[in-house]
Amino acid sequence: MPTQTASQPVVAPLVEDQAAAAQLVAAYKQILGEMGKFIVGQEEVIEQLVIAVLAGGHCLLEGVPGLAKTAMIRSLSLTMDLSFRRIQFTPDLMPSDITGTDIIQEDPVTGHRKFVFQKGPIFTQMLLADEINRTPPKTQAALLEAMQEHSVTVGGNTLKLEEPFFVLATQNPIEQEGTYPLPEAQKDRFIFLVKVDYPDREHERQIVARTTGTFTANLQPVINGETIQELQRVVRKVPVPEHVMDFVLDIVRFTRPNSADAPAWIKELIEWGAGPRACQNIVLAAKVRAVLKGRFHVTDDDIEALALPVLRHRIVPTFNAEAEGIKVDDIIARIVKAVPRGESKRVL
Repeated sequence: MPTQTASQPVVAPLVEDQAAAAQLVAAYKQILGEMGKFIVGQEEVIEQLVIAVLAGGHCLLEGVPGLAKTAMIRSLSLTMDLSFRRIQFTPDLMPSDITGTDIIQEDPVTGHRKFVFQKGPIFTQMLLADEINRTPPKTQAALLEAMQEHSVTVGGNTLKLEEPFFVLATQNPIEQEGTYPLPEAQKDRFIFLVKVDYPDREHERQIVARTTGTFTANLQPVINGETIQELQRVVRKVPVPEHVMDFVLDIVRFTRPNSADAPAWIKELIEWGAGPRACQNIVLAAKVRAVLKGRFHVTDDDIEALALPVLRHRIVPTFNAEAEGIKVDDIIARIVKAVPRGESKRVL
């Protein structure tokens, strides 16, 4: 167990960074207002989507059909004035259907034929990969380079994608027949796995009223891609006190059953834990959340609020945990509760 260190003093941000942070908060409120014209409820899901985008990460949404996952992503692209493409993943989808392919074209002047690259739908700023787990691993892998490098290699040529670039994917947790679970390496590329749950009674009443009447929503863009990139740079300047960094490291290292830092009960519940990318994602997302909450420094509360969406797809439970009905979310909640915060100590 590492020794907890005193937090570093919070340094006041530069005037221009303060202005950018205020702009981010204002834009976030406008985005919520615009999306609220069309999407009822799901505030936590929308917040996590916005955090993922402003952190420069990709996001995986999981929920049963009919919970407006696709509509939320489409609405988000409209409020952010980003180019948007949707790919419906199916068992017969090929990698070239995503990245594009060379086609033969005849030059109208010379009459000579030549290969011309026809760009696929991945050449966009916000890509919706709908039901990503319904296509084979070979096709799923076509997204890996794009998600990591923001580029596509076809026929030996590497083409850069337009910035900012995000993959927002959906998957159905039920009806697993004919699906291909995402490889762990690909799931690790998503900053969040966001669970989309059923709406409460009042929200469901509003949804039914809106969708069975004459209601229409005209969403207006709030920020553009250039502004998003600038806000992403500002967010990275948000300081993280030492004790908060220790909190992150302890949480992630506790998920590793072979780690000397992990308590004994972890070995009974976790087969494989989260890697260093989980630490990076929690810290970066926490910086965005801190700014959205009106602070220019990260606190333990930011880390705790984002531990679930960052870690739930990076932990493989043991057979015993699954047999006893212990969910990954329950394990993460127990870890967060067990890890010391600040200078306090807890019994593990």
